[in-house]
Amino acid sequence: MTVGAEAYLAVVRETIDRVATGQRAAVGEAADLIAEALSADGVVHAFGTGHSEALAMEIAGRAGGLVPTNRIALRDLVLYGGQPAGILGPKLERDPEVAHRLYDLAPVRPPDIFVLASNSGVNGAMVEFASLVKERGHRLVAITSVAHSARMTSRHPSGRKLADLADVVLDNGSPYGDATLPLPGGGAVGAVSSITAALLAQQIVAEVVARLLATGQTPPVYLSANITGGDAHNDALEARYAGRIRRGS
Repeated sequence: MTVGAEAYLAVVRETIDRVATGQRAAVGEAADLIAEALSADGVVHAFGTGHSEALAMEIAGRAGGLVPTNRIALRDLVLYGGQPAGILGPKLERDPEVAHRLYDLAPVRPPDIFVLASNSGVNGAMVEFASLVKERGHRLVAITSVAHSARMTSRHPSGRKLADLADVVLDNGSPYGDATLPLPGGGAVGAVSSITAALLAQQIVAEVVARLLATGQTPPVYLSANITGGDAHNDALEARYAGRIRRGS
């Protein structure tokens, strides 16, 4: 396989088609759970670490997205938990104890639902967080790479992985290692998990909105803050969920 923009585009197209087709049923199941939670005055909490944080940003607080959404991030330990910025680092996501602090800092209520994203699905903080979510009685949607996770040993003491705990698992279709174009001397370039995770997130949102419309509800959806009237529209909707949704920084 050659390395270059066209080769990468071909891989992305193939992966998108495979994920969009293969995950159709799981997208519908996730949308059912989220629509049910929103109808019960719940909020969607989205959490991802590393590049999977992009998934949380795709779910929470963007134009065309659902307003009752809260983004959880490792930075919450600093922003809301009073921890020094120096605790943040690439290996923090491997510490299971982090999950307890993050959950306690989040404005969670009983009807809320969680969407967790982790390409590997094995790091301690993510698996522990998923465990807490289920112990507290919430529904859990996971977005992960089934191929990558299958080849990994869990870094959580229980030996479990994110997919083992979820009510619905969506496979982002990325290969082991995420990158797709092999290099002659080893390794690869051209990761795809962020692209397919964003696709799945937007498909889920579209299906949730379809379900709300079908039951006669007006979907609480953001307008772009950069169009006329956007701020007023968004502020009015966000006021309904005061204290329950955060965007961080």
